[in-house]
Amino acid sequence: MSSTTGKIPSDLKIAQAAKLTPIMEIAEKAGLLKSELIPYGWYKAKVDLGVLDRLKGASNGKYIEVTAITPTPLGEGKTTTLVGLTQAMGSVLGQRVICCIRQPSMGPTFNIKGGAAGGGFSQIIPMEDFNLHLTGDIHAVAIAHNLAAAALDTRMYHESRQTDEALFRRGVKRRLDIDPDTITWNRVVDVCDRSLREITVGLEDSAQADGSPSPVFPRKTGFDITVASELMAILALATSLKDLRERVGRVIIGSNRQGKPVSLDDLEVAGAVTVLLKDALLPTLMQTLEGQAAFVHTGPFANIAHGNSSIIADKIALKLADYVITESGFGSDVGMEKFFNIKCRYSGLVPDAVVLVATVRALKMHGGGPRVSPGAPLDKVYKKEDLTLLEAGLPNLGAHIKNAIRFGIPVVVAVNAFTQDTPAELRLIRDYALSQGAEEAAISKHFTEGGRGAAELAEAVCSAARKKAKFKYLYPLKWPLKKKIETIAREIYGAKGVSYEPLAEEQLHDYQSMGFGDLPICMVKTPLSLSHDPDLKGVPRDFILPIKEARASLGAGFIYPLAGEINTMPGLATYPAFTRIDIDPRTGRIKGLS
Repeated sequence: MSSTTGKIPSDLKIAQAAKLTPIMEIAEKAGLLKSELIPYGWYKAKVDLGVLDRLKGASNGKYIEVTAITPTPLGEGKTTTLVGLTQAMGSVLGQRVICCIRQPSMGPTFNIKGGAAGGGFSQIIPMEDFNLHLTGDIHAVAIAHNLAAAALDTRMYHESRQTDEALFRRGVKRRLDIDPDTITWNRVVDVCDRSLREITVGLEDSAQADGSPSPVFPRKTGFDITVASELMAILALATSLKDLRERVGRVIIGSNRQGKPVSLDDLEVAGAVTVLLKDALLPTLMQTLEGQAAFVHTGPFANIAHGNSSIIADKIALKLADYVITESGFGSDVGMEKFFNIKCRYSGLVPDAVVLVATVRALKMHGGGPRVSPGAPLDKVYKKEDLTLLEAGLPNLGAHIKNAIRFGIPVVVAVNAFTQDTPAELRLIRDYALSQGAEEAAISKHFTEGGRGAAELAEAVCSAARKKAKFKYLYPLKWPLKKKIETIAREIYGAKGVSYEPLAEEQLHDYQSMGFGDLPICMVKTPLSLSHDPDLKGVPRDFILPIKEARASLGAGFIYPLAGEINTMPGLATYPAFTRIDIDPRTGRIKGLS
């Protein structure tokens, strides 16, 4: 999300005024061959996975992870920092650098948050393409997911109306006998639409041919936003087409009436789903405002999934560049923890440094400042110097620094500067960050100055990445599921303990006994607090983390316990962003996109 740091043109105006370099030139500069590209117009292209075979003997570059402190609902400019740092590494320091970033959901783009291409003079371009359809990957996930949902309902429909003999005569290999009450597979659409959260399907199928009630319809179900689909999480974690097919086949959509899980392979739809995802497995090549290569790929949310761009994009980039900079969703307690414990386990990649983004605004909020709300003006306390309020919020920064250090990775704090921030406030943050173990704390002005404004940060990151990291996971996979959950709660969130609802106790016991206990944990919780309660700011103490239920994403390869209510289908705001978006019919140029 972009931040407001002075009277400069809008993000869209800056992006539309930029001189775009043909994507073939970006690719050549990055070390890609023309034969390895599938062009989508002049300024974006898919990258064929054959490049990994060509470069398998090449050494990897340095691997940098960008995360943040606990953000305000406005975001603290983490994506702008990612892009600004990339531009500084390339334009100022002369390094071969590639950034890897998620594709944004069009739900937030047309709601309050707006787009996710960065902002100001640190953006991915073309900005309109980035924030809208791009190369169709999200649409591919949606149609593949909904095909599986249709296959599920169709199977139940025909099994409820036909004998085994009739089913077998039509090619069905075996009766699945799916229990409608166990189904976890909703349909998806990539817009925010609260009216679809709960729906009833199969109204016309409520009676059998003889007039008796149907045993499966009507049934209650709902819609999730597309990027919440397990298929999106799978795309981000798959390492090859073979791996993708195997993961899709393992997806569990519910259980049969005997209590045994039913997979997409059981539904015989996994092959077709993989076919629809085949092209979405290829990362999209774009560029920054200053001409550095950017891989845009996948978009799983971090509060309900692992919230990181793809393993495949990172692996290709690391063979091509001296530095690869990637970003995880939200703060170190959410996206970064999952980056290390989930993504790094499946990729086998070891990070070299963490960049932790902080702002004066967010730290004042954690010190007891007034509520920060999207669409509402900032309180005056955030626009003037207040060292006492800022100092009270600094422990949140300290907690996030310690989270990264727990994994054995050097940490550089990036203080994303706003025009209202004073030298004394910025100095206070830097001094505190160093006292907590950060390698450096650099003031970054990439939003207003582009790569030049992040030069100090880039030098600090290069220095930190040269140090020998002593990377270690937070927990071994062999630990029981509850011990892994409690370790995350205690070590990363600072919880006093964990409580389990009876349903969660039963589910975790079942997963453990079914042989799923060696999977990593993908915690579902709010990003707006280190705890499960978004109203608890700063560094909450002595709280008990409540686990209400636990679910299994066997295709993605993790167990996800739910700590609090997380909505997988957001609603639109009173005055959403789409009200400002239009097109100039004379020029065809988009207006109002942010």
